[in-house]
This record gives sequence, C-alpha cells and structure tokens, in this order.
Amino acid sequence: MNFTRWSARLPGTQRRAAARDDRSSVPAARAEYARPDGSPALPDDASPAPSGPASTEALPGPALDDLSAREILGRLPAPVALLHGADHRIAYVNDAYEAAFGPRPCGVPAAEAMPELTQLSVVPLLDQVLRSGTARTVKSRRTPEGGSYTVTCTPVAAWGSAQDEGDGEGRGDGPAGAAKADRADKAAKGGDRKDARGEGGVLVYAADVTDHAEAAERLRTSERRHRETAVTLQRSLLPQELEQPDDLRIAATYQPGGTDAAVGGDWYDVITLGAGRTALVIGDVMGRGVRAAAVMGQLRTAVRAYARLDLPPHEVIQLLDVLAAEIDASQIATCVYAVHDPNEGQLVYASAGHLPILVRDEEGTVHRAADPTGPPLGTGGWIHTSGTIALPPGSTAVLYTDGLVERRSEDIDEGVASLARALSGAKGSPQVVCDRLIRSLGVTAEHDDDVAVLVVQHPARTGPHAELFHNAALDLLGGIEAAPRARAFATGVLTSWRFPVELRDLGVLATSELVANSLQHGTPPMRLGLRRTDRRLIIEVTDGDDHLPRRRQAEPADEAGRGISIIASIATSWGSRRTPGGGKAVWCEFALPR
Repeated sequence: MNFTRWSARLPGTQRRAAARDDRSSVPAARAEYARPDGSPALPDDASPAPSGPASTEALPGPALDDLSAREILGRLPAPVALLHGADHRIAYVNDAYEAAFGPRPCGVPAAEAMPELTQLSVVPLLDQVLRSGTARTVKSRRTPEGGSYTVTCTPVAAWGSAQDEGDGEGRGDGPAGAAKADRADKAAKGGDRKDARGEGGVLVYAADVTDHAEAAERLRTSERRHRETAVTLQRSLLPQELEQPDDLRIAATYQPGGTDAAVGGDWYDVITLGAGRTALVIGDVMGRGVRAAAVMGQLRTAVRAYARLDLPPHEVIQLLDVLAAEIDASQIATCVYAVHDPNEGQLVYASAGHLPILVRDEEGTVHRAADPTGPPLGTGGWIHTSGTIALPPGSTAVLYTDGLVERRSEDIDEGVASLARALSGAKGSPQVVCDRLIRSLGVTAEHDDDVAVLVVQHPARTGPHAELFHNAALDLLGGIEAAPRARAFATGVLTSWRFPVELRDLGVLATSELVANSLQHGTPPMRLGLRRTDRRLIIEVTDGDDHLPRRRQAEPADEAGRGISIIASIATSWGSRRTPGGGKAVWCEFALPR
C-alpha cells in the first residue's frame, strides 16, 4: 500500500502553490498562503513579486506524520481491512469496506465474519502472507453479488492484541478506541516489531475492477462468437462425408486451434475421378478467422471443378495459383493435389509449397515425397510440375497441414521426422491411424494451430475378397479387324468374371462403341482395359490422339456421332481425359448389383 500516494489526494494535504500577486481579487486567498513560520502574507500595498518560476516557492501543508493511519485508511475509496494475529482477527475495516460488504465486528476471525474473503479466494493467502512476510495478490475475482475485485494482502508489523481493544467495534472515541487507533497507526506505519504481543497482521486492500471485468467478459464473448462463426463456416466448407473409392480406404480429421487461437484455413477433400482414379487434396490458407475460411472454401470449390476436367495434377495447381491471386493477393495458400490410379500403384502429385507426403509401406518403412514442386498458391510466375511416389498394396499415405508438425521450439523438419516415426508404427484402420498420429504429435484441444490430417490406405487384398478385384487388357492391333477381337475378348473376360448376362451384354456393347470410336478418330497405339471391383465394372480405351470426344445430337441422316450418346445412355457414368504421353483415355462404368 502506498500511503504517500493516497494521502496526497486527501483534503488539506495538497501542496500549496506559490503565493499569488496583489492582483488577486480574493483577499482570503492571500491569507491562505501564509508563510510556514507564521508571518503574515504580503500586504496589499506590497510590491508584487515578478512572475515566472523564480517567483514561486512551494510551501508545505501538514506533514504526513501528522495524519493517523485511521484517517488515511478511512478516507481511501477502496475497501481496506486490517487483520491481526495468527487467526486473522478483524482489527479494522474502513467505510468503503463496510459500504461494499457490510459492517464487520472487530475481534472475530476473518474466516467466520468475512465470507467475501472466502468468495474472493483470499483466506488461503492470509497464512502465506503472515508466514512469508511477502505480499500476495488475487486478480479479478467475482463475488456472488456480481462485483469483481483485485485483492492485495500485505504483511504489517507486529502490534498489540486486538482482543484487548476494549470496545467491540474499536471505532469509538474512548480510551480503548484511541488505543486501538494508535496501534493501527503503528501497524500501518511499520509499528514496533518488539511489542509485548509480537503478533503481526495482514492489510487487505481490495480494488473494485467490476467495470474492467465486465468489459473483458464482453470482449471474450465477442471473440468467442466470432471464433464459433469461423469454426462453423470452416466445418461447413469441409466435406461432410468423405468419398470412399473402391480401391482405397480413407479417413480425415480436422481440429481447430484452441480457444485462444483464431480458426485457420486448413482443408482437405477426396474426389473420385472415374475409371477407378481418385484425387486427394489438402491445403492451408495462410491466415486466420472468417476471411481465411472463406478463401479456403473458394479454393476447395475450384479444386472440385478443375478435378472434373481430369487434368494432370500440375495443371490443376497452375489454375489454382492464378485463382488464388485473383481471390485475394494478400492471402497465400499451400496445397497438394494428388491422383491415385489403381492400375499404376502410385500417387502422381503436385505440391504448391506444401509439406511432403509420407508413405508407409507394408514392412513399416516410411518414404517421403520429394520437396514441393512449386511455391505457394498466389505467388504467380511459376511453372508447376508433377512428381510421383509409390503407393503399392499394403501401404498407407499421410497428407497433413503444418499445425500437426510445426512447433515454436523446433525446426519443422524435426516435426516431420517425428511424424514419420509415429507413422512407422501406426497400424489399423485409417481412422485409428489418424487418431494415433494426432496423439503421438501431442495435439490437444488447446493446440495453438489448426490441424488437418488425411490418411489413405491401399489395402492388400487376399482370400475371397481379392477375387472381387480383377484387371484384363488387350492391345488393339491391326485395322478394322481389331473391333471383333475386342468384342470377343470382352465377352470371354466378363463371362469368366461371372457377371449376369444382362450386364455382360451391356459391357460388350460399350466395349464395341469405345473401340469403334477409337479406331475411327484415334491413332495408335490403342489399348482396351477391363477392370472390376467389388462395386463396379470399368471399361477404358486409350489411343495416341489427344482430341477428346464429346456427346452431341446426331441428325437422322448422320452415319456417325451416336457412339458416345449410346454409351452415356447405357452406362452409369462416362468420361475422358488426356494421358501424359499425349493421347487420351475414354472410359465408362457400370455399377454392379448389390
């Protein structure tokens, strides 16, 4: 407690200003500024002193020692209580204390007569303060009545027993009251540490911070609502249910940062492209709050649109790079776009400044994809390229954002290495692996950054389940005679796969139309591929021409132009794409009966 600071604010203790000159219109004012030795002020006919700093002299008022502690404590605007002895008996409370909490009887232990100290968590501190001689403070504690106080407990020197006060209240004008006031004076001013009793005490000073606490609570409520809005937006823009391709098993986790962290722009997606191929996407917008979530939503929507074009990964990233700069040039994002083809057993990916994909093989060895193939999205001026990493049967791939591996105390490469070690021993379903990685990397509900993890497993199938997955292929050599050979090949393969007659006939018809279209409009080399999964039959024809077919309305007199329309009518879905070698692939799918 700084008595000097507070006493300077009390009436009659301010330092007097310099005497005014004789031009003052208030005679009493000149008398107020009498000299300290009792000599009179300047007479009216005295010559005025020159104005300016040299003409003034600070004349002191009553000395601080002339004021009693009772006067000082009684006039403080903050609640003050003086507690005495090992059981913290009440020795004194000032008017502000009684106004805030009501009258308190002297001589009674504080634990019994001052419930407010218990509510403010002060009682446990009293023993510590008395024993250690060190002040303690509890900040912004609320009482049941709704007030908030910051309370400081300060040790004071020993003085006489409060039980010898005489009057119960210790506030009268009799000898006992005067004695008590004297002891309070001595305690507040340092007291006599060698009095007969030898008992010290604690001065409790409470500052009302209700307005500040309410303002802080309003701010916290506003921030909480803002964060809840951002989290809701973020989650609504993420896929509500992941697509599950035939050949892969996938799980994902998104965890927003703790309550003190604004939600970020982490996102992921799984997109089935047709013909058994699957696109895997994960990204991170470098920002916080609703704006980052909104940019993330636009990028995710654009990725799904570009994916439907079945473009190579680096071309999708190139388009996203331009779009990110148009959305908001100040928002930078990282992204990985990868495509899995079950016929190739690998991931073809393009990375815009994102962290490397990790793949655990069947033996438990973790392989790391090469460094990013280009800078983050939105930087512009860069030609992105694609890379590959093997994903054979029995392997598990992990795509993730920096919140999983980045820590303030270590390099991010150390975090990636920690993730690789955790992945090497992670077994089980994709969701089990996902949860284990989160735990192993120490991500909790209070984590200071968003985390998105996408786990992709390419299961190794054995036994009866493996019989549901087959591939067959035929190189289409020669001229028009390749068409009947393709039909015969398809008939034999579909029969061996024990498809119903109706589905087999539709598959042979689709094969005939695709091969005829390739023979008429394509160039060698040509190849027919048949694939079955536990859910669908896939027929695909590739050739060396990169002109993609389109569905059109043929006129009655046209002898061509109906092949793609027939396929679109009989198949569950169809599509086409350019292949890396400069040709194209045209495919269709038939859903198998459950």
